Amino acid sequence: MSTISQSQPHSVPLLHGVARSAVASAVFFMLVTGLVYPLVTTGVAQLAMPARANGSIVERGGVPVGSLLIGQNVTQPRYFHPRPSATTGTDPAHPDQTIAQPYNAESSGASNLGPTSKSLIDQVKARAIAYRNENGLAPDAPVPVDAVTASGSGLDPDISLGNALLQAARVAQARRMSTHAMRALIAQNTTPRQFGVLGDARVDVLKLNLALDAAAAAANRPSQPASARETH
Repeated sequence: MSTISQSQPHSVPLLHGVARSAVASAVFFMLVTGLVYPLVTTGVAQLAMPARANGSIVERGGVPVGSLLIGQNVTQPRYFHPRPSATTGTDPAHPDQTIAQPYNAESSGASNLGPTSKSLIDQVKARAIAYRNENGLAPDAPVPVDAVTASGSGLDPDISLGNALLQAARVAQARRMSTHAMRALIAQNTTPRQFGVLGDARVDVLKLNLALDAAAAAANRPSQPASARETH
């Protein structure tokens, strides 16, 4: 009995010591990982690559028009079109249901349909027919995979170089530009393979469409009179 009674007073200080160490450790790591680390990484990112750190937002006239990292649902003939998107959103008429909303940045995701899914096969066939029709291709013309399938995120901003080139004639006709000039513009806005070997050449649709608008604005800008040029 005397042995037990002597060991009891030491248990309370021991528990206090363990609790103090646990609390101190938790507070320390909370400050480091929850405050110091985010502040340091954010500060470095803002200094080293501010555009990327802020979402690669593109502005025209001080107004944000999109991000180079997120695609947009463009359907006008005078613009290049992105790849299909399987994202969905809330149905305004029925809030408890969802409907297709391509490139909905609030609902990134894929269709999750497997390669043997009849629904996916039917979608690909319908997209291939629509793609050939809108771009004036033959009924049996090969179609790029990215023109008929959605990306895993549903927000892919890029299309393949082949996809862009097949759309060139349509866009050139809609804008009354030569196909040669259109192909040159595509080449100027093509990102090659990384290190020359990784991945495939790709075209950012937003970047290319903005370059189209810039080229059209430059072409429509009145030329400066010769007398005015000579005064500078």
